[in-house]
Amino acid sequence: MNKLIAGLVVASGVLGAAVNSAAAQNPTIVLVHGAFADGSSWQKVIPLLRAQGLGVVAVQNPLSSLADDVDATRRAIDAVHGPVVLVGHSWGGVVVTEAGNDPKVTSLVYVAAFAPDDGQSIASMTAGAPPPAYAPYLRKDSGGYLTLTEEGVKKDFAQDLPPAEAELVAITQGPWAAECIDAKVSHAAWHDKPVIDVVTENDRMIPPSLQEEMATAMKAKVVKVASSHVAMLSHPKAVADAIIAAAKDAGR
Repeated sequence: MNKLIAGLVVASGVLGAAVNSAAAQNPTIVLVHGAFADGSSWQKVIPLLRAQGLGVVAVQNPLSSLADDVDATRRAIDAVHGPVVLVGHSWGGVVVTEAGNDPKVTSLVYVAAFAPDDGQSIASMTAGAPPPAYAPYLRKDSGGYLTLTEEGVKKDFAQDLPPAEAELVAITQGPWAAECIDAKVSHAAWHDKPVIDVVTENDRMIPPSLQEEMATAMKAKVVKVASSHVAMLSHPKAVADAIIAAAKDAGR
């Protein structure tokens, strides 16, 4: 009996090592949402990633400051065993640019996202640009948090979604602290990690020309999608394919 038990223990150890080795080849995808959104904005992408056998975590950012959102993302990374492909949408791009310095992060994917350099903020990156199309639809509450009106969501944020889906996006949006616009990145992780950048060609929130400039600065592999700002909802397969490509590269 003792030999049998000993054999099971050894076999269990070998199996565990094999599982851990396989897991090491298969990174977990950590998804970071942007402003005026929450983790459910990835709802159409997640099943496509899971179908490829990938582990997925969707961070719920408080959207209260860069530091708070980076902390939330780092906690998600800490909870993962093995390597991470870190994905950021919109404001989430700023978050992953900072949080992506974690050694577990093997690569970054930006989806219609800001990608500031060292010492940059959204404010400094867009200084001198004309007011964005969505500006008339911004509302600030008594706590200094910004939201988009339903009309603004339908016209400029998610204009290629069916009206009922865009309405749901507007209703479930996460208010975003206005101070985030001035928050500066300390060290941009994209200097040290491979990057895939999904550029949204019909974006009315972050101009496609600015997205392309950032992609060039990052030396990113670019995937262009004829999409609004919410490509993960209107073109989920294209976004999932970009993330899957990053995961395959990380597993090699």
